[in-house]
Amino acid sequence: MTQSPEQDHAVDAVPAENIEEPEQQLAETEESAAVPASRLDEEGDAAADYLEELLDIADLDGDIDIEVKAGRVYVSLQSEDEPGSLEQLVGADGSTLEALQELARLAVLASTGQRSRFILDVDGYRARRGAELGELAAAAIESVRTSGEPEHLRPMSAYERKLVHDLVAEAGLVSDSEGEGPRRHVVVHPAEG
Repeated sequence: MTQSPEQDHAVDAVPAENIEEPEQQLAETEESAAVPASRLDEEGDAAADYLEELLDIADLDGDIDIEVKAGRVYVSLQSEDEPGSLEQLVGADGSTLEALQELARLAVLASTGQRSRFILDVDGYRARRGAELGELAAAAIESVRTSGEPEHLRPMSAYERKLVHDLVAEAGLVSDSEGEGPRRHVVVHPAEG
């Protein structure tokens, strides 16, 4: 998503539920409002078909698991043979995984005519990364509570920022995202008094 210069830097702290741009929030709210199970199944099947073809082309072995939770499709690729054999599909800091997810979303759009917000995982990377982000968020929360000063985290993907925003909100603090493109990062602020 391209941002205007005005969106590059947030001025006010924003609660976790408002971390994305308004037009993206509206589109996602409309999409997630009572998505029929048949449509979610169709999205999962289209994503799995695309990923299966990709694994065949790359001569990689993997199992594909599709799960629907809370109105969202989760697709997981797991190594069939040796652990880590799909590591190349994750890439540095999950960058290849994010790109692969976007390509699969485009394949779902082409197949179904509908935009999809499914989440792709490879060999449990997102769970491992979620645990790391939990530790990172806890440290930032403690730092902000101790110092009273905002804490800037390193850049991360939109999915990872959402996880951090949720953890910060649960802790009673506020956060927002600053920067543009690959520099976009979370800033944790003290609770508004």
